[in-house]
Amino acid sequence: MTICCDRIGVAKLTKMAFDGVNLRPLWHELMEKVTDDAEGAGIGMDLSVIAQLLGDQATGLAIQKEVLGYQRLFRSPCATPTPRLRVLALAAEMDIGGNTPIEFLLEGSDVALTTLYVVPGQTWPNPLPQHDVAIVVVPDDARTQETLTEIECHTGNWPCKILNPPMRIRQQDRDRLHRLLNAVPGLGIPATVRIPRAGLAELSEETLPRWLEVGRFPLIARPICSHAGRGLAKLETPSDIVGYLAERGETEFFISRFVDYLSKDGMFRKYRLVCVDGRPYACHMAISEQWKIWYLNADMALSPDKRAEEAHFMATFDDEFAVRHAAALAEMTRRIGLDYFMVDCAETKTGELLVFEADNTAIVHNMDPPDIYPYKAPQMQKVFDAFVAMLYKRAGNPRACAA
Repeated sequence: MTICCDRIGVAKLTKMAFDGVNLRPLWHELMEKVTDDAEGAGIGMDLSVIAQLLGDQATGLAIQKEVLGYQRLFRSPCATPTPRLRVLALAAEMDIGGNTPIEFLLEGSDVALTTLYVVPGQTWPNPLPQHDVAIVVVPDDARTQETLTEIECHTGNWPCKILNPPMRIRQQDRDRLHRLLNAVPGLGIPATVRIPRAGLAELSEETLPRWLEVGRFPLIARPICSHAGRGLAKLETPSDIVGYLAERGETEFFISRFVDYLSKDGMFRKYRLVCVDGRPYACHMAISEQWKIWYLNADMALSPDKRAEEAHFMATFDDEFAVRHAAALAEMTRRIGLDYFMVDCAETKTGELLVFEADNTAIVHNMDPPDIYPYKAPQMQKVFDAFVAMLYKRAGNPRACAA
């Protein structure tokens, strides 16, 4: 018999942390209940999430590894006791920021979610839980290549539709994404290459062409497998490399040419789009005086003017931004070929769509306080509704045809 364990889940626990709830009392409560068997596995996975949310990733990953040694199927909360669609997510053993946070996309829906953590070398549950559609939520990461291969080997004759297949996910790492999207009309994406630490240490104006054929300083450098700006830096000249490497312990990096996307008003603007079933949606817009932007460091919550511009971007997206870049977005979506993915992008000074990265795992959520961001909840609900409609459509459910 296949055992599937219930858990509080990543979405609910993350929302609690986001709202400032002290998770330590819940940690102690769950520690009193946890057991090292299938019955306590769901509690163990929740403890893993809480530990990571409290900043102790090492403990969280250690708990997860122990739990996945004997249990790999978990059931997330569903908004209704009588779900109309069953989804199986195929996930990797990694930190909570790694796999597609699909729970956020399904909150409030009538879709039941079961997650199977695929651990290379471990047998798959037999039989698998019943489901109408499956989706791979594993990222394209150096740590997940064996997992993606394992999924490829087991899903060749799957009885239902599988969204975001591994062969498509593997194209998202930064160097491969450039090769995939290079020469798309109306789209700019700087060439990105991998360089070992020793190569970066010896980089100069003279040696740069060995790595980047059309490269020149300033360069953007970041460690392989880094996200959310970790280790991201602009190297204005070769002399900056020594100081950069003195602060980094990694052995391999990505480098690319810096593209100045400063707007005429002296501000940088970065957009996150989410593509669902071939259609782009606005997810957020960050505005900052510095080029290295992510939403939190843009201080959007402190600026009514910035939020007003983001609200306008969302309200007019289908008629303005999406029209302005329609051809580039359509060709990008076709080449990437994923059913669901995110794009971080900007607009160049000449009006091109400048793509920084694309992946299937960036978080899309509705956690922002509505009193500060009243325009966000309706936009996020559009994304969630589109995602659920896509699941129904791929499952061959009549509801999707009417959506």
